Amino acid sequence: QVQLVESGGGLVQVGGSLRLSCAASGSIFSINDMAWYRQAPGKQRELVAVISWGGSTNYARSVKGRFTISRDNAKNTVYLQMNNLKPEDTAVYYCNGEVKSGLWEGAENYWGQGTQVTVSS
Repeated sequence: QVQLVESGGGLVQVGGSLRLSCAASGSIFSINDMAWYRQAPGKQRELVAVISWGGSTNYARSVKGRFTISRDNAKNTVYLQMNNLKPEDTAVYYCNGEVKSGLWEGAENYWGQGTQVTVSS
């Protein structure tokens, strides 16, 4: 079994910064893409940023230039540095990972439990 545990959420003022972390543990051979999603009240879950094992990144247009996704493959951890936060960034942020538990096994999708980010004006 694999667990993804997020940390680093909280309350911050407009223009502030937060850094989210997500550590994967358990039966892990390798992790392909890792990503951050978010879900605001009454809205669908949306992709915020994704990073490949090799470090290629993609961002939602709404966060490009403000957020930076990174990962430490040795620690099975992904980060999201969020700068210049806006009220519309308020949401529960979820970590996602495509995890292989063995060399010959296919990747399975795992989610963290979510961490709340609230940006106050």
